Amino acid sequence: MPTGQKHLIKCRCVLLQFRKRKDPPVHQFTVFSVVDDDDKVKTKFAQCPNCGIVHKVVDICRSELLLNREAMSSIVTIDDIKISLPEVLVTILSANIADLPTWEAAQFIYENKQWGQFVVLNSDTEEGIKQGKYLMILGEKLFKIEQFTREEVIK
Repeated sequence: MPTGQKHLIKCRCVLLQFRKRKDPPVHQFTVFSVVDDDDKVKTKFAQCPNCGIVHKVVDICRSELLLNREAMSSIVTIDDIKISLPEVLVTILSANIADLPTWEAAQFIYENKQWGQFVVLNSDTEEGIKQGKYLMILGEKLFKIEQFTREEVIK
């Protein structure tokens, strides 16, 4: 059975607040990918939310830039996903201002009936403690929001 995974993709762009730095950090953004039974990532396209350039996602944490491509009408949007989900799930994701990868993860779990799986809705870290909420998708009409807290270990 295929699985889904949210992961980071690196982009060559630099966030505005870091442009004047001598060695600015690489910008990263989150995408959702489907991994098939052979552990191969299903190729997809994603657009950097900072600079707009399109990436061809080829593996977990790996993409190829599509040079001179700053738009692709075939890239799935939140509005595209909303029509395939039940109203209560759309309400939960909208109320928590979920990003596109979270919508894609919820859609994947729902459509593949992977009941008991969850998506993280949001999280905050303060003094080494990460706290957040996740949405468990328990069935076609059964959803549960729970809180989590964990200590972050930085090595």
